[in-house]
Amino acid sequence: MRAPLDTQAVRALHVAAEVYPLVKTGGLADVVGALPRALVAEGADVRLLLPGLPSVLQALQSPNVVAQFGPAFGAAKVRLLRGELPSNGVLAYAIDAPYLYQRDGGPYQAPSGEPWSDNLQRFALLGWVAAQLAAGALDDDWAPTVLHAHDWHAGMACAYLQAHPGRNVGSVFTVHNLAFQGLFPQADFGLLGLPSAYQHANGLEFHGHLSFMKAGLHTATEVTTVSPGYAREIATHEFGCGMDGVIRARKTDVIGILNGVDDTVWNPATDAYIASPFDAKAMAGKAICKSALQQELGLAARPDALLFGVVSRLSAQKGLDLILGVLPALVAQGAQLALEGAGEPALEAAFAAAATAHPQSVAVRVGYDEGLAHRIIAGADSVLVPSRFEPCGLTQLYGLRYGSLPLVRRVGGLADTVVDADRPASQVSDASGSGGTGFVFDAPTCLDLEAAIVRVLAAYQQPERWLALQQRAMAQDFSWQGSARATLALYRGMQTVQTV
Repeated sequence: MRAPLDTQAVRALHVAAEVYPLVKTGGLADVVGALPRALVAEGADVRLLLPGLPSVLQALQSPNVVAQFGPAFGAAKVRLLRGELPSNGVLAYAIDAPYLYQRDGGPYQAPSGEPWSDNLQRFALLGWVAAQLAAGALDDDWAPTVLHAHDWHAGMACAYLQAHPGRNVGSVFTVHNLAFQGLFPQADFGLLGLPSAYQHANGLEFHGHLSFMKAGLHTATEVTTVSPGYAREIATHEFGCGMDGVIRARKTDVIGILNGVDDTVWNPATDAYIASPFDAKAMAGKAICKSALQQELGLAARPDALLFGVVSRLSAQKGLDLILGVLPALVAQGAQLALEGAGEPALEAAFAAAATAHPQSVAVRVGYDEGLAHRIIAGADSVLVPSRFEPCGLTQLYGLRYGSLPLVRRVGGLADTVVDADRPASQVSDASGSGGTGFVFDAPTCLDLEAAIVRVLAAYQQPERWLALQQRAMAQDFSWQGSARATLALYRGMQTVQTV
């Protein structure tokens, strides 16, 4: 018999396809790796539910079988395991379904780069198990008061919970990037096991497809995004990716809670990946990091050269084509570029060609290496994030933390987190005469980006001003504590409504 549960305690089940450092394709993994731990520090009881990908099952410590299922979503055998993830100390459930999850390749794509043909079944199973666990049907020792689903991969959890209600459990759906919508053929609706009403426009139907993103947006109790700015933007036609009508229909149910920085991972004073530690009061180590990065990447050993760093998915969304457009001017003015990332083949090839043409000034590493990402952020003078849209962005937060002044476009979470150093005096509120922490430009054009680069170069030629900007940037508090407290307040508000 299940022990009585504290009805006042917040027990949250976070459902996601990625978690740092086990499975990572972007910022989602960083959030899922850090936010649950921050919530636990604030007094919540939080657990994770993850698909049983090889790296997850290998990392799960002391796993116990919580439940077993017969054939489900194409898998002949499915087990629910419970154990601990040593990377963040949070208890986790993993869905052991070898037919669906034990594969080479990534969480969403085959080694060929094509999406797995059965992604509908793979992530429907994730959502279905989440709803069963939230309904109290699987673990005799624990049941959540809130189900928190992250991005389209977990969107079906909210739909299954709504379609088959049991316990009075609310759900939160967080949009990490609205552009990725989990679209599948409408003819596959029968594989989901949902009532037929969910097949239509008031359910999962989206322009002739099924959308797992829409499932979360439409059926969750509350919807959050990863920054206040992005929460406002996705309600507009420009940034809504066709879902703006669904967003507007939710009205005040959509709120933005800014992501944070995991200080145990991104901290220049303790970072084991970088050449020398440093902090805002002792900056000598940053120059050592810059010199070491230039040497590692084969760039000219020039301490006077302004070194821009880019760690990004190579895509038009991230504005990488804009960087290509201004690269000749950047090199002509004596600056350098260190870039790490992968994505669109045409962009990969173009950056590789630029590095070949300017080996002393441009270094490109296609792919992703966590250690190199840290070394680029630490060694760069400025991190470059010229996104066309950006839900939150973590790179600019890491740049602030490491005194690598961000150059960003005024959009989404970038606008929420970086204050332009050249604001008009009428907009300055602090006594120092500048509240700036970086550089911001408006239009997604090469002309505007190049003008902003000129401003960065001008500031860099003023060492005292540059140091003051770095120290102000490093003093910003973007810890996960604030995000966790806002999230916990949302959970508690939902529980109050549920008990009324």
